Amino acid sequence: MAHRDPFDFRKGLLNEDQLSQLRNRRKGRHLEKYQRQQNDLIMALLKPMDEHTRQAEDEEAANRLPVKIAVWASLLANLSLCVLQLYAAISSASLSLLATGIDSVFDIGSNVLLLWAHWKASRMDLNKWPVGGARLQTIGNIVYGFLMGSVNLVVIVQSVQSIVTHNSSDDLKAFHVPSIVAVAAALAVKFALFVYCHTLRRSSSQVHVLWEDHRNDLFVNGFGLLMSAGGSKLRWFLDPMGAIIIATGVIVLWGRTIYKEFELLAGKSAPHDFLQLVIYKAMTFSDEIEKIDTVRAYHSGPDYFVEVDVVMSANTPLWKAHDISQQLQDKIEVLPGVERAFVHVDHETTHTPEHRKFQ
Repeated sequence: MAHRDPFDFRKGLLNEDQLSQLRNRRKGRHLEKYQRQQNDLIMALLKPMDEHTRQAEDEEAANRLPVKIAVWASLLANLSLCVLQLYAAISSASLSLLATGIDSVFDIGSNVLLLWAHWKASRMDLNKWPVGGARLQTIGNIVYGFLMGSVNLVVIVQSVQSIVTHNSSDDLKAFHVPSIVAVAAALAVKFALFVYCHTLRRSSSQVHVLWEDHRNDLFVNGFGLLMSAGGSKLRWFLDPMGAIIIATGVIVLWGRTIYKEFELLAGKSAPHDFLQLVIYKAMTFSDEIEKIDTVRAYHSGPDYFVEVDVVMSANTPLWKAHDISQQLQDKIEVLPGVERAFVHVDHETTHTPEHRKFQ
């Protein structure tokens, strides 16, 4: 039943030769990209739900150790780099390096918060928290983002004050080589962690946040290094200006992350491709299902809640309607990214919406 193709979608698949011909046409690259997306969608629709689940489980099992390595390597690296960067900031009295040092301190907080959220989410009392602890990771990311924004706002105020109260226009700070070397070492380590987490960012929300954090640190450390050196060799004001730019950049980057996390908590709809997958699987699940009335999938934290309203004949026995809808619900709930699914059965589609909010 899962391998059926009642709508002949396979006829829409194009092979590599056909894609190559498309590529040679005017605006062919856009056509080729679109058709490859269609090929991927068709193959996803025709793939049995059990295979979707098995593939996701295999990927999770394969990534379990790499994800653990990414989290713990980031924590250990951040502990070491925090000492280096605080030394660089204090010994050089550079505001730009102070901004990088503060960021490194909060990197440790980020790692600890992510580890705590993951540990707590797996141990939530389901009687007190019926939907589990998946939202804890999202909430933790938001709290951490606000803390980062607040601290960097203090750096901006301190840097502006340094510029305003500066008396001389030409005195330069001493070029402190050990500080530059320390931050350069931190930059190299962060780049290695960024590359490693980049390959795993889609397999874990924890690693995705760490990847964003390492990406931000590359900008912070690299720019801080340049502006601190510029403040020592070129113009004194480059150092506090660098601190202002770094802190502003961190606030903007984390502001975007907070916005995305709020979207997940607010119930943002699942991508169109995922909705198409659920609709197709529900339509082809059983011959007893005559129509699909409504399909909704929306975030509740990092994963989806899925609601499906199907239509069966009014003469369908209650036991059969229950068993089919329960089996469909169980299949949907083990799809990758699904936290919970609800399947509702009706015998017609002319009624008003069941939920008062949609009436």
